[in-house]
Amino acid sequence: MLKHLVEQMAKALVDNPDKVRVSEIEGEQTSVIELKVAKEDLGKVIGRQGRTARAMRTILSAASTKLNKRAVLEIIE
Repeated sequence: MLKHLVEQMAKALVDNPDKVRVSEIEGEQTSVIELKVAKEDLGKVIGRQGRTARAMRTILSAASTKLNKRAVLEIIE
């Protein structure tokens, strides 16, 4: 569910939604969600001074808390 949430947010932000790739690595207590986008869309996902990325991490944190999990968003270049 968290993977789908990140994918939907990223696809709404970028110019090339077909190049958005999201993978989830589940640990015992923490899930790492890796987001990969096209090189030209990287700035749109990160935002000015990282504001967009910080907002996505905040939303992900709130959603994961509701599921009694912990999730970390990694944006892969």
